[in-house]
Amino acid sequence: MKIKKNDTVKVLAGKDRGKTGKVLRAYPSEERVVVEGVNLIVKHVRARRSGERGQRMYLPARMPIGKIQLVCPGCGAATRVGTRRAEGARQKRERVCKKCNTVI
Repeated sequence: MKIKKNDTVKVLAGKDRGKTGKVLRAYPSEERVVVEGVNLIVKHVRARRSGERGQRMYLPARMPIGKIQLVCPGCGAATRVGTRRAEGARQKRERVCKKCNTVI
């Protein structure tokens, strides 16, 4: 999976199309990510003590990686991600922006 935790991504499809946010968690086996402030669901929390009120919490839910695109820190545009071998390292790979060709 080419998108990792703490990457900035842009939503391409769905109710939050056009929004950007930071990746909080990545689930590579499911090919899904959790993005901050995007794809919010409502969780109702019951009151624990008498006199306390219940509340509604808004939590970000998982979303498929096909609906998001990485925002390049160099050029600031949503871009595809490529990989290439790092110079000097035999097995090390680095992620590359397809638009401006900088290392992410």
